[in-house]
Amino acid sequence: MTAEYARRRRRLMQVIGERGMAILPAARERTRNRDTHYPFRQDSDFLYLTGFPEPDAVAVLMPGRPQGEYLLFCRERNPEREQWDGLRAGPEGACARFGADDAFPIDDIDDILPGLMEGRSCIHYTLGRDAAFDQRVVGWVRRLQEQSRSGLQAPWEILSLEHHLHEMRLFKGRTELGVMRRAAAITVDGHQRGMARCRPGWREFALAAEYTHEFMRHGAVHAYPPIVGGGANACILHYIDNAAPLKKNDLVLVDAGAELDGYAADVTRTFPVGGRFSGPQREIYACVLAAQAAAIAAVRPGADWNAPHEAAVRVLSEGLLALGILQGSLDEVLAAQSYRRYYMHRTGHWLGLDVHDVGDYKVDGQWRVLEPGMVLTVEPGLYLRPAEDLDPRFWNIGVRIEDDVVVTREGCEVLTAGAVKEVAEVEAVMRS
Repeated sequence: MTAEYARRRRRLMQVIGERGMAILPAARERTRNRDTHYPFRQDSDFLYLTGFPEPDAVAVLMPGRPQGEYLLFCRERNPEREQWDGLRAGPEGACARFGADDAFPIDDIDDILPGLMEGRSCIHYTLGRDAAFDQRVVGWVRRLQEQSRSGLQAPWEILSLEHHLHEMRLFKGRTELGVMRRAAAITVDGHQRGMARCRPGWREFALAAEYTHEFMRHGAVHAYPPIVGGGANACILHYIDNAAPLKKNDLVLVDAGAELDGYAADVTRTFPVGGRFSGPQREIYACVLAAQAAAIAAVRPGADWNAPHEAAVRVLSEGLLALGILQGSLDEVLAAQSYRRYYMHRTGHWLGLDVHDVGDYKVDGQWRVLEPGMVLTVEPGLYLRPAEDLDPRFWNIGVRIEDDVVVTREGCEVLTAGAVKEVAEVEAVMRS
């Protein structure tokens, strides 16, 4: 991977040019309570360019610098702290193990970095993500500008780094897709395990624990807090309490994905707690499954980002009309968007180092055209809460079916196809 990170940095530096430089801070450790921290997760942009796993670090890219173009500020080795908190790379390890051309102690950054800025006309740095570090960057620039009368050439503008960097991240290369396939396979195993072991009377958190078990035994973690919603809770889009009992005659919606080496999978399956779909549950499920199939079929190079959503909306609307849940003609339902009462979110999002990954959805006001290497989710759903004008047999049925899809030259590849979703397959797994 060291060569892959170097390739990414070279590509970005070609865009920055020799008159510019880029500054990227690592993520900070976050306090959970008192002296306990949340598990550290590296900033995705920083990880994408460096692979460096520690907090309290700053990467600097300086195209054309004779002494080395990639600099890393990081914590020094400290045997006492390492006894408590684990080993550190230190500046020597930053060069030897992580490919830095030069490395310095993070405590020296205020003395060193302003001098590196001298002679560069533009700083590529994304303001607004870390207010404290923003102030430091602006302070370094101002310090140089105040010395301009003595002949120092100070940077004259700060440009956001996100536009170019996030455009790079949108297209996944072979190495990234390899990691995402492994994350997808682990996620599939988690969903298969949860589906097979689910029993009426369990609490939602007990079912969530099955996914945690499967992810962690493969060296992965949850890419996001899992959603395990039984019965009415399946109709809450971002339900994460995961505390209610699972009842035999209810469906349970599980949205859980593994993160491996920073890359996320994102999969949702919905299945009957008691092992068999009821008639109304089967009807709603079949509608969502057909919508997902139509949406996946619309994922291909040359199609625009909105095509899968439009395909899903049409099939969902047809299904709701056929079940008598919506009234009128298909054209009327689509024009009035009356389907949004039961389907209020879009059909997918970009996927990568972030679950809702970076990348523009529109370019110059038009939906973006899909290209090979883009990875997205396809996740239609229906959520039917109790209402006077809704047949009670459909009350509290929430269904979402979600897979991870990569655009290929020929069409698309469903990375998570191994997680069963046909009615007969689901019921068979639950009988096993």
